[in-house]
Amino acid sequence: MTAPEFAESITGTSPTRRVLLVWDAPNMDMGLGSLLGGRPTAAHRPRFDALGRWVLQRTAAIGAATHADVEPEATVFTNIAPGSADVVRPWVEALRNVGYAVFAKPKLTDDSDVDEDMLNHLEVRRHSPGLAGVIVASADGQAFREPLLEIAAEGVPVTVIGFREHASWALAADELEFVDLEDIASVFREPLPRISLDSLPDDGAWLTPFRPLSALLK
Repeated sequence: MTAPEFAESITGTSPTRRVLLVWDAPNMDMGLGSLLGGRPTAAHRPRFDALGRWVLQRTAAIGAATHADVEPEATVFTNIAPGSADVVRPWVEALRNVGYAVFAKPKLTDDSDVDEDMLNHLEVRRHSPGLAGVIVASADGQAFREPLLEIAAEGVPVTVIGFREHASWALAADELEFVDLEDIASVFREPLPRISLDSLPDDGAWLTPFRPLSALLK
């Protein structure tokens, strides 16, 4: 996609029908860290090339079902903490090299997150011609539930990607399709060490603490 074409796309002025992916990086990182009990290693970081292939398959399926030419458009929304630019830059450049747009915003205060930016992006595209599908990767039901239900009510297929442990709001909504991130082929190099209270092994399982007890003294 050329720069002028991308400018038309993000402003909703492009006539091309598109499937929109919105990846909520802060929320997905938090959810993954909660499952792992700490920062993920390379084996447990999502592979965006595998996710991209899945998005392409979804887009092709929607195009076939609607007998129309449909293109994918994927954007990762992220905060950049002060002093972290050099650490984050390789990741951002890798995403752009794969084919993702990146919306990056400095994390200056507790309120300077990207929630409003993602919602504004969805709102612009919702009221623009050519929205063929929406995929949101986030567990933030408080922010996304109502807007996504409204989009689905307008006949646009809506999919939520997340972790089933944190996405009861999406699992409970018949209007939304939920896909667990780990169920997407090759997104993780190794299986996540997940233990769910509703799928415990017969002989039980140890649930490790997310932080040491001594943290209460801090």
